[in-house]
Amino acid sequence: MSSQARGLNNFISDLRNSKSREEESNRVEVELAKIRKKFNPGDSKLAADGSNPSLSSYQRKKYVWKLVYIHVLGYEVDFGHAEVLALVRSAKYSEKVVGYAALSLLLRGSDPVMANVIGTLKADLTAGPGDAARGKKAKGAVKNDAVQCLALCSLANIAGLELIQAMHVEVQRVLVAPSSTEQVRKKAALCLLRLTRTSPNLLSGREFAPRVANLLQDQHLGVLTSVMSLLSCLASQQTPEYEGLIPHVVHILSKLVMKKNCARDYLYYRTPSPWLQIKLLKFLQLYPNAIENNTAEYTSQLINVVSKIMIETDVSESINKSNADHAILFEAVNLIVVWGPTCPVEMREGAMKILGKFISVREPNIRYLGLMTMAKLAQIEGSVEGAKKHQATVLVSLKDADISVRRRALDLLFVICDTDNAERIVDELVAHLVVADASIREEMVLKIAILAEKYATDLRWYVDTILKLISISGDYVSDPIWHRVVQIVTNHPQGDLQGYAAATLFVAVSPHRAHETTVRIAAYILGEFGFLIAERPGMSGEEQFRVLHQHWFTVDMQTRAILISTYAKLANLYEECRPLVAPVFARSKNSVNVEIQQRCAEYAAMREAFSPEAVEDLLREMPPFEDRRRSALELRLLETEGENSAAVAKASVPSAVEEQRALQMMQYAQMIQPPTIEEEEEPLSPSQSANQSTDEPEDEVAISPSDENGASEEVSEEREGNDQEEVYDQDEISNQPAEDKKFDSEDAMHLNGAVRNAPTTFANPERPNSPKMVGIPKELIPAMRKAFSNLTTSPSGVLFENSFLQVGVKHEYVGAQGRLSVFFGNLHDTPLANFKVRVDQPDHLKMQMQGTQNLIDDEEYDSVGCTVATKTQAKLLILVEVTAPFDDAPSMRIRFDTEEGEHHEYPLRLPLVATCFMEPVKLDPGAFMQRWKSLEGQERECQEVMKLPPNAPGIDEDYMERVANIIVNGFKFGRCQGVDPTPWTVSGAATFRTGAKDMNGNNINVGCLVRVEANPKANAFRVTTRTLHPLCSKAIKNVSLVSIKLAM
Repeated sequence: MSSQARGLNNFISDLRNSKSREEESNRVEVELAKIRKKFNPGDSKLAADGSNPSLSSYQRKKYVWKLVYIHVLGYEVDFGHAEVLALVRSAKYSEKVVGYAALSLLLRGSDPVMANVIGTLKADLTAGPGDAARGKKAKGAVKNDAVQCLALCSLANIAGLELIQAMHVEVQRVLVAPSSTEQVRKKAALCLLRLTRTSPNLLSGREFAPRVANLLQDQHLGVLTSVMSLLSCLASQQTPEYEGLIPHVVHILSKLVMKKNCARDYLYYRTPSPWLQIKLLKFLQLYPNAIENNTAEYTSQLINVVSKIMIETDVSESINKSNADHAILFEAVNLIVVWGPTCPVEMREGAMKILGKFISVREPNIRYLGLMTMAKLAQIEGSVEGAKKHQATVLVSLKDADISVRRRALDLLFVICDTDNAERIVDELVAHLVVADASIREEMVLKIAILAEKYATDLRWYVDTILKLISISGDYVSDPIWHRVVQIVTNHPQGDLQGYAAATLFVAVSPHRAHETTVRIAAYILGEFGFLIAERPGMSGEEQFRVLHQHWFTVDMQTRAILISTYAKLANLYEECRPLVAPVFARSKNSVNVEIQQRCAEYAAMREAFSPEAVEDLLREMPPFEDRRRSALELRLLETEGENSAAVAKASVPSAVEEQRALQMMQYAQMIQPPTIEEEEEPLSPSQSANQSTDEPEDEVAISPSDENGASEEVSEEREGNDQEEVYDQDEISNQPAEDKKFDSEDAMHLNGAVRNAPTTFANPERPNSPKMVGIPKELIPAMRKAFSNLTTSPSGVLFENSFLQVGVKHEYVGAQGRLSVFFGNLHDTPLANFKVRVDQPDHLKMQMQGTQNLIDDEEYDSVGCTVATKTQAKLLILVEVTAPFDDAPSMRIRFDTEEGEHHEYPLRLPLVATCFMEPVKLDPGAFMQRWKSLEGQERECQEVMKLPPNAPGIDEDYMERVANIIVNGFKFGRCQGVDPTPWTVSGAATFRTGAKDMNGNNINVGCLVRVEANPKANAFRVTTRTLHPLCSKAIKNVSLVSIKLAM
């Protein structure tokens, strides 16, 4: 190049010899002006494409190379594009090399001139075999395979969206063409990889997978390596579409590992193509069920391959060979981790033994990978015991000189911690915290706090542990940690925890030098529970004030604000503290801090503005904190380490201690559970109460007419009407399969309320002028059932509609609370008078209602009702909070009169079912099955088989997707995929939220699991629910069966 581009060499030398940035910049500007003049001299005619035809090949290449070099130095180059395109279109290979290099660097995919190069790129990609391939190499002839590689590299570097759409088909054709050389296929695969990363939906997996299968049969390992890079990217975007390629991948991996079938060029320190092995193992990690879904031949072959990798890998004297072998080994172990519980136990135990060797070697990189991989492997059910055998070695790694190794050791200790070894591990971590570096202290403090909470069988030990953390590394104890201590102490009034915490903190802040975080915790706890120790010697209210106030001048404003609230509570409890507190409030009223000033002014004026009883209520101890699914510490850990961290996965799984506490809470909830109300009926009038026997069934009570004299006749008529409705209901049920009859009867009782309670049309025989009583016609009952079921899974819809009235519902829920808006629209030609609505309020629901004036029919007051004009609406707003599990929907009764002299009365059910108060829970397959097995038992499980009608369409994958959508979006269950390999099963998990509190002040919640299993051959479903409460199991099962039936 020096002999052919002397001017370029001189220009580069001038720039390198520049003594300042300014001198270099001036030299570049001079050269750019010279090149611009050469490209467009002004006195000569330019070609049609804008290039200067008077330039020789040497000059054009030299000037373009200068532009490329200037661009690489960081200067802006915004001209010369026409000369670059002229070089690309040239027939000479030497010019094409320069042109494609400049094209890749100087132009972007969004530049307008890129449209002019598409034709040249296509021509270069689709060129046939060159003369050189036929042995007729001519001087200056273009080498077709080399030109194809140049075009592919340039296309991959530019990768504009318009260019991708125009060229991706040609790249695919080059990739699969039999005439393409190995070098071209490698470049084509890597180019297509870049294109798919830029435009993820470029290729259809169903159409492209067979082509990839043919490419995987290539014998050239370089081609296979490039194709596997492409396949890994495609499979990560459309995983199911490429599952059929697993046998091909296993076959290639088996040839490399078992037979050592590898060309000499691809042997790396006697290891056959380690990069290809790693890519093959990474692809298999995308399919956790590979050893279940494939045939027995490929399953056994794959297991043998992974086993041989683990057996033969050992530490080598050659660092390069050791690195390559260990890279393959760790990917094999990651594959075992992905397989999870489906992996043979022997393989998991063998992997754990190998990792145990690696975490004790001297090489820090191997120790790092060993600790990280062991933490992942220990998360599999049944593997943690093997990891606990290496606990001593992990503790040694905690003192390693490499900070990254110490972090991985800390993660592994966090993962293997359980109830048996929690105290030892926490004590070891606390002891190491004294000598730990500042860079890891905050992480250690956070994880120690989480472990102490999760596995504290005695919460007093938890309080002591947190105080040790503060005394050792108080500056690294974040606010969420001490907030959590306050929350736990407040929410556990049983035993002597609160008194113990108050006494311990009193001693902790007694010295003049105490950490500020200790002062904050002590201030809050003594303010709330200091009265529990006030009778002890030396711990009176006055002493509590003196111990706290000695830190007043050494703490910041946030801590002073907490102290002021504590002083107010001490002054309220102890008369002797008031003279001590008053001067503090008086001095702090003029504080520069607004928060301090406001608190002091309000507390000082409180006794003058309110009565002693009101002040007592205002300064009463705080109520228990709300129980959340994830504590602030777990959220902080998630924020710092991400979702893929082994520590985050460990922290999200409840420990045995936490499960035991939840079980105790549920047992307490069952003790206070009110009796279930199976059916809500209209109250009886005095005359009906006198005429009806006390042991008469409630479902035969008639609706009370306005005139009590005709009560007995009304009762007989109503019974006859109800009998007709029941006959209609039984006729409807008799047309369905036997397995479905029981379900429909429960559906009629719990979901509609209209089948058994709907009045028929009749008039009072003794009073001809009395209003004609109109109820719900039996032909509307199927539509009502469907409308009710649809509303249980959708946020809004129509609950009831006839020629007179339309009832619409819009409802939304957050946790244990919900908001229902009910709209009553008049569809009749005349107004609806005396319009009244009564909503029954069962014991398990707390309701607040407001609506259109006189709309609500209160039992205590005789409402006159409202008038709903034609084409207008009356509105009812219901705020509801659930306090206990239930399996029935609250009833709503609508009454109104028409100008035709008819009195209409419609008993309906609000779409307020147990699934409304669910919150989804995401569980991996192992955690789901573990919880599923723990909920075995007749009282906790509810199961029913439903066979679809003979005329119903068959069960297919689209139908199962609709069922899964109902479970996830309708019932708000988190779908647990991977539990079963078959597509005919849908599994989900959720938590039923209530607003009730247990004896510790925590919210009572119920964990719920559901499995819907389809049998396409029998055209039937089996719904199984398991929860900690029988009513929840029954309610979820009933609603699921109705919704699945309507999904047809």
